[in-house]
Amino acid sequence: MNKVALITGAGSGIGRRCVLALLREGYSVVLAGRRLAALHETAAQAGSSASRTLSVQADVTDPASVASLFQETTSAFGRLDLLFNNAGVNVPPVPMENITFEQWRSVIDTILTGSFLCTQAAFRLMKNQDPKGGRIINNGSISAHVPRPFSAPYTAAKHAITGLTKSTALDGRIHNIACGQIDIGNAATEMTKKMQTGVPQADGSVAIEPTMSADDVARAVVYMASLPLDANVLSMTVMATQMPFLGRG
Repeated sequence: MNKVALITGAGSGIGRRCVLALLREGYSVVLAGRRLAALHETAAQAGSSASRTLSVQADVTDPASVASLFQETTSAFGRLDLLFNNAGVNVPPVPMENITFEQWRSVIDTILTGSFLCTQAAFRLMKNQDPKGGRIINNGSISAHVPRPFSAPYTAAKHAITGLTKSTALDGRIHNIACGQIDIGNAATEMTKKMQTGVPQADGSVAIEPTMSADDVARAVVYMASLPLDANVLSMTVMATQMPFLGRG
């Protein structure tokens, strides 16, 4: 049976690399994101495998847009085997008292509410399809364990993703839906490009940080997805080996 995956935030970075990796594994893939041109660029990079893609412009913070996304997925492929809740945004690192309400909401709505809405829609589809069930992978962060300076919205959202992952894994059992989380540290994407010139450290200094290829993350996601539904990676950390995560700063 040809498996079907849906990836949010598929127009760049980790989402794009995961699309290409899953296509190489034989999946059909639904690409979701706000920028349709970026989704088409991802699909174009797949070459002949692009025939197994569907690009859908979608806003994961909007319930109606999410409902339409999953309806298009069902209409095109008839089922869903894997949802990767990858969409996320961040705001500039500024002192907590200077974060605007709009900045807070943009991060929480995209990372947390978007993941919840997509998970909810995936449950409705996965529990009623034949064969029943599927897998959901949430894009967490090592920020869920150790925050960076001036990162309250992002860190709070990623902490909440950990709670959502555990609740999803528990509530999904009766429907044969597995859920796990991948906590990523310093994958080289546009979002982490500033690490090449230096980012704030806990001691007040600014330092360049090592990164790793986003393809390494994609390989980890493919592994998590490859397991049978009676096995689950509940939590995985994939990080640049040399990054300042362990130890005292």
